[in-house]
Amino acid sequence: MSFFRKTIAAAAIATAFSVPALAETTLNVHYPMPGFFKDVMDVISKKFMEENPDIKISFVSPSATYEEGIQTILRQAGTAEMPDITFIGLNRLRMIAERGVNVDMKPLIAKEPDMAAQGFSDNILRLAQVGEQQVGLAFATSNPIMYYNADLIRQAGGNPDQPPKTWDEVITLGAKVKALGNGNEGIDFRWQGDDWMFSALLFGAGGTMLSPDEKKVAFNGPEGIAAFNLVSRLVKEGGMPVLTKQAGEQAFVAGKVGLSFQTTGALRNTIKNVGTKFDLRTGPLPLLNPEKGHLPTGGNAVVILTKDAAKQQAAWKFAKFAAGPYGASVVVPGTGYVPNNELAAKSPEYLADFYKQNPLFQAGLNQMNRMIPWYAFPGTNGVKVTQTIVDNLSRVVEQSATPQEALNNAADEVQKLLPRR
Repeated sequence: MSFFRKTIAAAAIATAFSVPALAETTLNVHYPMPGFFKDVMDVISKKFMEENPDIKISFVSPSATYEEGIQTILRQAGTAEMPDITFIGLNRLRMIAERGVNVDMKPLIAKEPDMAAQGFSDNILRLAQVGEQQVGLAFATSNPIMYYNADLIRQAGGNPDQPPKTWDEVITLGAKVKALGNGNEGIDFRWQGDDWMFSALLFGAGGTMLSPDEKKVAFNGPEGIAAFNLVSRLVKEGGMPVLTKQAGEQAFVAGKVGLSFQTTGALRNTIKNVGTKFDLRTGPLPLLNPEKGHLPTGGNAVVILTKDAAKQQAAWKFAKFAAGPYGASVVVPGTGYVPNNELAAKSPEYLADFYKQNPLFQAGLNQMNRMIPWYAFPGTNGVKVTQTIVDNLSRVVEQSATPQEALNNAADEVQKLLPRR
């Protein structure tokens, strides 16, 4: 029985005998992406209620994506429908902070004797800060990695024990896999949905989204054109097809794609869906500038919304528990996300032994020193900005615009969407 299944079983058994029929405080909790998080949320909440019998966790309908999640919370803000706690994508924390929807956790942290001893280092806390506010606590953190089909790599003449370290090597190997024929594709790069994978290329080249004063677009400089050019090369030289996110996932787990680039958060589901169909491996994401490059931190943070004083204390207990070492010890094996808590990552009681026994999870762990916050655009147009970048990247993938044209259009459109100061 796997670590994750043992944890689920143990939590379920304990809950059956420990959770009371009545609880003094009920917390309504919202979260996104149930395909990734339903099981881990169930386990964490059951264990929490076992240890805190006076608090009941009640989940409201989850949102399919981070984007839908933030739109739901903004619609419900200030109404009776608004949950007490939510989990929000790290790049959308700014949207609620600027509107005053969340509860600032800084005063709550100030009352704690030692957050670092609970695994919440300053670097970990910084992932969910906006300006002077501690908007939340990072719950699930991820970085982009390379998934690859070792069987196809061998057939194409590559060495799966030495995966490509540069994008040039990726393109060369991808083209060789595609040349195998039989419906095989060389490369699947997940550019749809949000700006995260573009951030991975831009930050990996040493670039930034906006100028330091956040008044001007900065992603249209040399680093941005390098990122857009790479996407074009993946298509023209590597033979990357135009696949939707779902189609790309299905093709890879069916054994028809050589190299796939996406979040560590998909690792557990990928392992499950691949099964024994082929030899699945993982590796680090190549950087356009290995010396200056960084990677965006994907994932979400637990955020307190309730303004009720009694509920806030209960919500703070749950937030610390979910984002603490026990929560991380459930999230990591259950999804593939990297530890959001330093105590969980280092302690044999939680995850230290897990990584030794599960090498596929090590790619994301080994990149943690490259992680920086997923950039959050200022103002009210964050979702539109993201869609603008995705739409222009799609033009490059579809080869309906040159990289320079698409990048210029994206920069012009995003500039208009920034706040006018």
